[in-house]
Amino acid sequence: MKKIAVVTGTSTGLGIHIAVMLAKHGFTTIATMRNTDKQGALLAEAAAQSVLLTVKQLDVQDGQSVGRCFTEILAEHGAIDLLINNAGAGFVRTTEQATEAEIDWVMDVNFMGVVRCTKAVLPHMRERRAGHIINITSVGGLVGQPFNEFYFAAKFAVEGYTESLASYVQPAFDIKFSMIEPGGIATEFVSNVMSQVMATGGIREDAYKPVLDQYMGGIRSRAAKGETSSYQTAQAVAAVVLDCATRENPPLRMRTSAWAETFTAFKTVGDPDGSKQQAMVVSTFLPHIRTPGNVAG
Repeated sequence: MKKIAVVTGTSTGLGIHIAVMLAKHGFTTIATMRNTDKQGALLAEAAAQSVLLTVKQLDVQDGQSVGRCFTEILAEHGAIDLLINNAGAGFVRTTEQATEAEIDWVMDVNFMGVVRCTKAVLPHMRERRAGHIINITSVGGLVGQPFNEFYFAAKFAVEGYTESLASYVQPAFDIKFSMIEPGGIATEFVSNVMSQVMATGGIREDAYKPVLDQYMGGIRSRAAKGETSSYQTAQAVAAVVLDCATRENPPLRMRTSAWAETFTAFKTVGDPDGSKQQAMVVSTFLPHIRTPGNVAG
């Protein structure tokens, strides 16, 4: 029987390629997006790959939308085997420049969106004692970088949230948790960053501008080099997501390139996939749990 996969944020880039790749490799795929008027690119890619998938409306910032969508999926398919929390949005602005409303927005879409979707699917997976939740984070969920403090704070939050769930939900109920940690995605990152900057007032003429100009120049240069630098294609990142989704025992965390491994090495070299830390936390706090999914053994 085909596994049922739900993917959020599938109107552009990485989400499109994750959804299509899963469908091509045998998953019954439900591709969700906030605005279904933007499904054209997804459907075109699906047609090019000769696959079928279902598109549903889901706004990760709206609890009612999330609840309705997952209720519909469960009614139609009877199960959800895989949830991929991919929806999110970048945000480049300094602490001094950002308004509280902007900070609330970036944390809501990138962190609370993950929480809402996870809350919606967990009761079902817990009752079945089966399921896999993959959260798309970033190398910025491990290593802070210039001008992205709020976006990466949200990604750090997703990392901590996922680690914590994996420390008790996984061993108790055999629900797997994974994080995919890409660097930049060459096809969309620069344009998305600049669109966000312009939508929130453009580049400010203040003391930070020379530093921001240097930062943005570096982004453009590295993105132009594509696979030879920190940037990958969306297809390459989606292939790592597929690898994770199809493993019997998926790791807690996976980087998506050699560059990402090198960039995060100071934090990950002793435990690249997070399994040692996960096992230590479980054995420290829940030493008597014994289930098939007990990472502590």
